[in-house]
Amino acid sequence: MRYLILSDIHANFEALEAVLKHARGRYDKLLCLGDLVGYGADPNEVVEWARDVLSTDGAQMIRGNHDKACCGLDSIEDYNPAAQASSIWTADTLSETNLEFLRELTMGPVDAGGFDLVHGAPSDEDEYIITLHDAAGMREHLRVALTFFGHTHVQGGFFFRRGAVKGIDKVPAKWEELTISIDDQSSFLINPGSVGQPRDGDWRAAYAVYESADKLVTYYRVEYDAQEARRRVREAGLPAILGDRLLLGK
Repeated sequence: MRYLILSDIHANFEALEAVLKHARGRYDKLLCLGDLVGYGADPNEVVEWARDVLSTDGAQMIRGNHDKACCGLDSIEDYNPAAQASSIWTADTLSETNLEFLRELTMGPVDAGGFDLVHGAPSDEDEYIITLHDAAGMREHLRVALTFFGHTHVQGGFFFRRGAVKGIDKVPAKWEELTISIDDQSSFLINPGSVGQPRDGDWRAAYAVYESADKLVTYYRVEYDAQEARRRVREAGLPAILGDRLLLGK
């Protein structure tokens, strides 16, 4: 089975369309690690896409922190001003049907067939795994040898081997893909990166494909019309920084 792993789309329909086009023919089943909405200008379009693939393609999705905040399940009190403004705008913009869909999304960890899906961390859906120290603290919470996570918007991840934890780098700036092997002697935390708002210094949309038969994960980066996504953010009246950062990947 080939799994398309998406995370942190953040209502960026331009990026989502580019990723789906690039991934066509590369996967059998779609999995999403949360944050369909927040920050971007197209929350209804992205949620309607999610509703469609869940109903017709047997996809699996879990919720992210922005999904919770934008549908009223979580507070935005600790969000920065731009994120708060985006959450309020998104909540006002989403249709009631799409708000209800977000409210019903499943909380991770979720078993996807021998591996787990989480948004933030195996221990807490809202926790960030950024550093080696963060990852080391997750070891006791791993239920299986392979876990996919998002939330940080940083492609790469970590693996545990012989008592040590090591990092996995993103696709290099001049490359379009990078493949790693999932060996039986290690445990892995794999982040596909963010589709709609990368923050690892590379503006290109990010995703991954997991081939379970060969135990391979391939990370991808895809160019898309970030200028148009930025324009739509500004046109919607959202904070300008949410569009400007799309051009920088930060």
